[in-house]
Amino acid sequence: MSENKNRKIIYPGKGVLGDLSQRIKLILRLIGDPRVSPLLKLIPIGSLAYFLIPDLAPGPIDDVAVMWLATYLFVEVCPPDVVQEHMDSLKSVLPGEWGDSDTTPDDIIDAEAWEREDESDSNPNPPGA
Repeated sequence: MSENKNRKIIYPGKGVLGDLSQRIKLILRLIGDPRVSPLLKLIPIGSLAYFLIPDLAPGPIDDVAVMWLATYLFVEVCPPDVVQEHMDSLKSVLPGEWGDSDTTPDDIIDAEAWEREDESDSNPNPPGA
């Protein structure tokens, strides 16, 4: 059991894809928040439109750079208290989710189940009666 205490726990939301996922969730929450100015909401929406409309520049690198810059700028110009509130909400961990279990082998109950065939369970009024 002492070996398990030294083991590193990997939680979801870590790494590049986890950070990207959290950033997208934050942006969607900020777009839906009425405390954020509608003009500011045009920044990520405009960058998405720029990404979807084909342009003359070769390759997707410029599209990705514009989207990254727009989303970064959007989060930076949003009210800091609103951004912090949504970040805290996204980082909160629900108890019992994605962690080591606190149950011990004494807490586990082993049982069997079977279906009881008893006449009292049958329908007293069969169809057609």
